[in-house]
Amino acid sequence: MQVRMKANKKISSAFIYFFGSFGGILFGYDIGVMTGALPFLEADWHLQNAAGLVGWITSAVMFGAIFGGAVAGQLSDKFGRRKMILMSSIIFMIFSILSGVSPDMGEASSYYLIAVRMFLGLAVGAASALVPAYMSEMAPAQARGRLSGLNQTMIVSGMLLSYVVDFLLKDLPGEWAWRLMLGLAAVPALILFLGVLRLPESPRFLLRQGDEAAARRVLTFIRKDPREIDSELRSIKETAKDEEQANAKTSWSTLFSSKYRYLVIAGVGVAAFQQFQGANAIFYYIPLIVQKATGKAAASNLMWPIIQGIILVIGSLVYMWIAEKFNRRALLMLGGTVMGLSFILPAILNWMLPNMNPMTIVVFLCIYVAFYSFTWAPLTWVLVGEIFPLAIRGRASGLASSFNWIGSWLVGLIFPIMTANMPQEAVFAIFGVICLLGVIFIKTRVPETRGHTLEEIEAQGTKHDAKNPEIGREI
Repeated sequence: MQVRMKANKKISSAFIYFFGSFGGILFGYDIGVMTGALPFLEADWHLQNAAGLVGWITSAVMFGAIFGGAVAGQLSDKFGRRKMILMSSIIFMIFSILSGVSPDMGEASSYYLIAVRMFLGLAVGAASALVPAYMSEMAPAQARGRLSGLNQTMIVSGMLLSYVVDFLLKDLPGEWAWRLMLGLAAVPALILFLGVLRLPESPRFLLRQGDEAAARRVLTFIRKDPREIDSELRSIKETAKDEEQANAKTSWSTLFSSKYRYLVIAGVGVAAFQQFQGANAIFYYIPLIVQKATGKAAASNLMWPIIQGIILVIGSLVYMWIAEKFNRRALLMLGGTVMGLSFILPAILNWMLPNMNPMTIVVFLCIYVAFYSFTWAPLTWVLVGEIFPLAIRGRASGLASSFNWIGSWLVGLIFPIMTANMPQEAVFAIFGVICLLGVIFIKTRVPETRGHTLEEIEAQGTKHDAKNPEIGREI
């Protein structure tokens, strides 16, 4: 690695940040693509009355991601963020193609596609753990929120891309439509692989490997002031030295020792709440939601995902503009409150006005998506990337990613089953209550991290115990 770094020409910071976050395109595309592919897949394989199979096919990627996030986080501490991102892109290419060529063998076809999408999920989960960690370790403290938010912009851009591709392919014969939708995910994976080949490794990882020269060279790509480089290197080395012995003894149980428990619970809790709030129920099933509300066929509702995707992209850009202007906790509490009300109010209105226009729920879902897009969507990964101490960052970010994907998997799996047995308004009201519980969690259990270096967050956070009554105060 050291030889490679010396041989490389200087790489622009824009290139590093762009491809460092490009992994978001991969799992953004795969999150979104099934939204349009599902109506055609249901018709082709006659799954209209098989809510359980539909849930498993949709959520299989998230199930695999549970394990991909945990394993990749741990392996990245040993092999580096860059190498693991490269491996993830290769796995993504292979299993995207295998998804598109699923054999038509009756009921067995569904199980084949579920299995393939689980392996695809390993790469998706790895990207969800590695990209935030890489970006937070490359970005300066004053711009970390905005640059880490670039990851979210990539995710939602990938989702919007998949929605547009779904719309453009919708007039193909049903079998060809969904196969191309799924198989084309290999294209952004190839672009990621080629881009990451030129990326440097994280300076913090290089220092942990004892390669200070390479770490300094990487920092010259992304820091303008030489004095800032020297100061940052000293800060990283001091932290690494203090925790050198702890690193050798770190295990999963270490995450919940009194030294780290506070920050681990905060980071993992935020990651879990993001998904249990129900956002992905909208992203996976919006055509089916509109179909149930209006009676129009899901395959004719593929403009709605594009509308949601545009809202998400605009929201991510809004976040990048305001990222360093407002505290993380304030934005999360604002977003969670509006999101919760957007889910609960349609149920109340439907109870008070039984003849309410069925599209009202879709309007409220758009409000939910708008606030989610510039609060919980980007800030979850910003916090995951910056809140964990260096000694446990790989394991802890992997654990947070796994909990995030557990929530995503469960929402994707049970939503079609719930809506088959309950009114949609009632299902969303349940998610609304979870949103409000998330606001309480942020207020009482999560510290403020805006404007602090990773080392400052660690120095302050590790002084707290989970039972500390001051746990909700800003660092």
